[in-house]
Amino acid sequence: MNSDFPPSPQGPSDPQGLSLAGRPAVSAKRGRIIAVASGKGGVGKTFFSITLSHALAMRGERVLLFDGDLGLANVDIQLGLMPHYDLGSVIAGKLSLNQASMHYEQGGFDIIAGRSGSGSLTNIPTSRLQILSEDLLLMAARYDRVILDLVAGVENSVRQLLHAADTVLVVTRDEPTSLADAYAFIKLTALKRPNLDIRVIINASNSTRAGERTYKTLCKACHTFLKVSPSLAGIIRSDARVSETIRNQTPILIRSPNSEASLDITAVAERLIAG
Repeated sequence: MNSDFPPSPQGPSDPQGLSLAGRPAVSAKRGRIIAVASGKGGVGKTFFSITLSHALAMRGERVLLFDGDLGLANVDIQLGLMPHYDLGSVIAGKLSLNQASMHYEQGGFDIIAGRSGSGSLTNIPTSRLQILSEDLLLMAARYDRVILDLVAGVENSVRQLLHAADTVLVVTRDEPTSLADAYAFIKLTALKRPNLDIRVIINASNSTRAGERTYKTLCKACHTFLKVSPSLAGIIRSDARVSETIRNQTPILIRSPNSEASLDITAVAERLIAG
């Protein structure tokens, strides 16, 4: 891919529903709420979110994995779970976020599942998404780390949920469309949240060195056109065992703990803990 990207144009709820409007804003400590995002689908974002949550939990952190997709949610599918409650019930005002969470024993972390095939978050009013974001901030106080597996793209629902995050990991691959879409995501995010901690994950890289070259290509474009330089959060090497673990609905840190992908995502978790 070319090293340069062309510049582009620039009320209270019921007691069982979401939180009351008008309450004081809640702030999260740096790195507590981490959004995992991508400019396009198919880059391994959900697998990364699951494995990162597992790696953090294995290091003694209290972790919540939030599946922020009502249309194509698949955290529960990748893990072979059948949750009784999900984010759809929260959006409908039937449950609080806390009531919708479940503990995933194998991984040692909590999950709020999305709901596949129930419609997109784009259809939800902005005011409802704002309340959801505020509730997420409140719930985050119970955890050392909250991982938000966001919908791919830059639609309004993604931007609203990003308000709860203080760090965003942008997952991309060494493919022209993936890098161009990652650039577009970083551009829009940096415009809306200029002080947000944006970091890059290069996934399914042929080697660490190849991943570094891919990162430099993206970073050069961001610096040239946006005057921002997102840091490199990690390089995940291509690993055939990733597909095996997804097919078997078993976490890779259990099935293949010494695989390259396991070691690389564990390294990302350790750097996040170190700050």
